[in-house]
Amino acid sequence: MQKPICFHTLILKRSMLLLGVALFSAACSNEKAAQSPVSNEPTYNVDIRWTSYGIPHVKAQDWQSLGYGFAYATATDAVCVIAKDVAMVNGTRSLYFGDSDEHLASDVFHKAILTDAKLEAYQAAQTQRTHAFNDGYVAGYNRYLRDHDGALPASCENQPWVQNITLQDMHRLAIGVGIRYGLGRFQKEIAGASPLDAMDDQKQFAANTQWHWPAGIGSNAVAVGSALSDSGRGILLGNPHYPWHGSSRFHLMHATIPGELDVMGTSLLNTSRVAIGFNKDIAWTHTVSTALRFTLYQLELNPENPMEYKYQDSYRPIQARAIQVTHADPQGNSKTSEHTVYFSHYGPMIESDPFSWGETYAYTLRDAVLDNYLTADTYDALNTATSTAEVEAAISKHGVYWTNTVAADRQGNAFYADISGTPNVDAELIEACGVSVAGAPDRLVVLDGSTPSCEWKTDPRSAVPGALPAEDMPRITRQDYVTNSNDSYWLSNPTAPLEGYSPIIGSERSARSLRTRAGLTQMAEIMSSQEKITPADIKEMLYNHRNYGAELLLDDVLQLCDGDAQIKPACDALTQWDRTMNVDATGGHVWREFWSIARSVDNVYATEFDINDTVNTPAGINLSDAEVSDTLRAALLTAQTKLQDANIALDARLADIPVSYTH
Repeated sequence: MQKPICFHTLILKRSMLLLGVALFSAACSNEKAAQSPVSNEPTYNVDIRWTSYGIPHVKAQDWQSLGYGFAYATATDAVCVIAKDVAMVNGTRSLYFGDSDEHLASDVFHKAILTDAKLEAYQAAQTQRTHAFNDGYVAGYNRYLRDHDGALPASCENQPWVQNITLQDMHRLAIGVGIRYGLGRFQKEIAGASPLDAMDDQKQFAANTQWHWPAGIGSNAVAVGSALSDSGRGILLGNPHYPWHGSSRFHLMHATIPGELDVMGTSLLNTSRVAIGFNKDIAWTHTVSTALRFTLYQLELNPENPMEYKYQDSYRPIQARAIQVTHADPQGNSKTSEHTVYFSHYGPMIESDPFSWGETYAYTLRDAVLDNYLTADTYDALNTATSTAEVEAAISKHGVYWTNTVAADRQGNAFYADISGTPNVDAELIEACGVSVAGAPDRLVVLDGSTPSCEWKTDPRSAVPGALPAEDMPRITRQDYVTNSNDSYWLSNPTAPLEGYSPIIGSERSARSLRTRAGLTQMAEIMSSQEKITPADIKEMLYNHRNYGAELLLDDVLQLCDGDAQIKPACDALTQWDRTMNVDATGGHVWREFWSIARSVDNVYATEFDINDTVNTPAGINLSDAEVSDTLRAALLTAQTKLQDANIALDARLADIPVSYTH
């Protein structure tokens, strides 16, 4: 046990304790340290104790002190990560981390979007409680830097980008997280957009950008209600799949204000609230939802002036915003480059293939989350909720940025909702105003920007202008179960499909992913094999590591192996595989490489999706189609060759495959 760290603004204890089952009742030293008051400086009454697995327990007497302790505890585990993200949202990556297209695009983007006016609007919208918490957070983070001057982790010790933060930095971080699935997907496209006659480096930068949907990050969640729960109380499985590194890594913490707050859970390293967690009455988790956070608008340009676009019966100007980015050359000398970011009244202009800024058309983007400033209140309400009804009320008032919410409570309610920042655009508006752009990715919504009737709908029920009101978004409360694995809301429970919502939220009456079907299948198996469900049953869902796709399809795939010596090594490995992704399983990596190709083969399934059998279809491999069979044999050979070229044995244990290998 270390000595307490005690100063006039903070009481800290770092107690390395082993915890038993009673997580919240660990005994700690009662030693207190004297405080030495300093004139004109606030006093923060907070106690931080680190217990087994390095978990910080932050106990504060008020919200300002909680923010102080929250920041100090997070910085203890991740100061370098936070500092790097602060540099990013301030647009200084080119200065501190070297010149590159990626750093330049990031700097231009963040400087253009996170303006002083945007930060002032964010600040003005915060509640007094959030002001107090944020003030404490800034002081706590900066206090950590003072306490560890000369003793920071090696990855950021003596680095110029490790600096005291300000309230504005907190606002930049919060807005930046909010727009990561909207504007944030278009950083290069926004930084590089310029009119046709501006054939400069900026234009070339945009011309080399091919926009596509970034690869998603998956999560799974299951909430079990009183009708199935052995105890009659709710059970929740939260299985988020965010990274193990960087600022999107989860950080576990227990936060307490006696008589007001007692919550444990995780935040992202660059955020400042428990975002997934539990208290004595409820537990909640999130999965990234299918709802779009933005739409594009196609602008009809003035033939005489590419800096003007048609809107109703006249032309509006495209506004230019000058941006300066500071760089450092290899000798450490700084230099400044000038850039211009362009805006319509909808939002920033973008440019890439296939959304070029030509003679006739240009493209602009509107983000539904950019003006949502009050999610701190949402999470404060979630942290203190006593039922799933209060969870629903919390996310309905101001929403969450870009996630589904799945929750369970002690009364035995199981709850699902996609109440997230989404454009107020319904099927009729898409039908009337949708624009087809050759080469545009599926599901991307492009609207006619020249017609006022194609603006997002406004609704007084929505707290964010232009966003769908909570009342028009899907939710369901059940006493059996609900689930989500990043598919749309439709089959949250297959016996009660949610239908009739805007397609901008997600799809209905269509095939679900194998991951969604795996969860639904396992729930059906549990319910058919026993009368009630225990936490251990739900835990087993997480840890069995079954590969549902292989369970469903591998037997058919192995029929392709007969008589084909070329793919025999891959086939032998798959034959011996137990169809799990456990660390001792051998051969699963061959299936992973194969299926990453095979999943996109046209007509691959023998049985297509059946609306009357939504969980079990599509099914089987279409072996009767010679073209499909030949393509799948080629996919097996490709998987085999790729692994052999990487010197990875086809019958290797999953645990023995190098971490650096990516499929």
